[in-house]
Amino acid sequence: MKSENTAFIYTDDFLDYSFHEEHPFNQKRLLLTKELLEISKGLTKEQIVQPAQLDEGILYSIHDKDYIQTVKKASINHPASYESYGIGTHDTPSFPGMFDASLISVSGSVEACEQVMAGNVTHALNLGGGLHHGFPNRASGFCIFNDIAIAIQHLRKRDDVKVLYIDTDAHHGDGVQHCFYDDPNVCTVSFHETGRYLYPGTGKTSERGIKEGFGYSFNFPLDAFTEDDSFLEVFHSSIEKIAEYFQPDIIVSQHGVDSHYLDPLTHLHGTLHLFEEIPKIIHQLAHQFCHGKWVALGGGGYDIWRVVPRAWSQLWQVMNTNETFQGRIPQSWLDKWQKDSPVLLSNTWHDSLQDYREIPRRKEIEENNRRMYQQVLKFINNKKGRKYD
Repeated sequence: MKSENTAFIYTDDFLDYSFHEEHPFNQKRLLLTKELLEISKGLTKEQIVQPAQLDEGILYSIHDKDYIQTVKKASINHPASYESYGIGTHDTPSFPGMFDASLISVSGSVEACEQVMAGNVTHALNLGGGLHHGFPNRASGFCIFNDIAIAIQHLRKRDDVKVLYIDTDAHHGDGVQHCFYDDPNVCTVSFHETGRYLYPGTGKTSERGIKEGFGYSFNFPLDAFTEDDSFLEVFHSSIEKIAEYFQPDIIVSQHGVDSHYLDPLTHLHGTLHLFEEIPKIIHQLAHQFCHGKWVALGGGGYDIWRVVPRAWSQLWQVMNTNETFQGRIPQSWLDKWQKDSPVLLSNTWHDSLQDYREIPRRKEIEENNRRMYQQVLKFINNKKGRKYD
């Protein structure tokens, strides 16, 4: 059964966000996901919304004029190095057409917000967005423009709504947090691998906001090699309490899937189960607190063949039906893409776990994570005058 209350924001122009062939950020994963959904009969043509490219004026709500002009220059004069602006680095090299490719990503996330706020749909998904490391004056961590911050700012200015931002990427959502660190109407919550071992090195439990925004930034740095049960304990025990404390009008969530044990860039140890449960919990919160208003975005995920298409398909399926795909991956999708994949594609929706390594420090990691989230929630306990166990 397909819902008429979900929008899948997509254009082939999203695929133009491409640094070079060897770069780990590969937007072919969007095409792989879309085709998997279509073949699985989880996505209809009627649900696909193609975003129009917005005027560059939308960028100025978050980004500095000098930086925007620098991205334009780098887009034309390739290769370019503007390292003071974060462009031309190893992580974020320049590429031809990078300005337009980045702007369409922003346009997709703004379109998702407008679809929801106009009442056309209850939920909207833009997998072409989720670039949470972009800062007002510089690129960072594969992210040029911060489509998330721009979309949230658009919601704030146009609709005057309180926004709960939930980030479950393995990397800390530093750029979005920075943009709203003093804003009491945007609550940023990031669940990520501790910065002791992973870029960007931020996202400590002590980062709580400043000025009027103090108390509206929450960070949950998870130990390296955290597995599903511990991640979900932290997430489930925390996010509903934060939503109750903040009382949002809309949820914007970023769904990086680089917490999977096969991801080559991180040290978390999740499975596909993690990426089924997280959207289920957010789905429930959206209906409990926001009359269903929920915008979901993409993010990290660097095993583009075995992990990302399945994980993001499950995200859409939960948004669309509040259920998940079961059983085997359609053979026609496997037949089409196996010849291009450098690894053997997974033929079931759930992980076979043949390559899953047991973690000898499991109990220690679970206890560390438990102490961590209880420490973070003390703020709410004290604020509300009640104890959350």
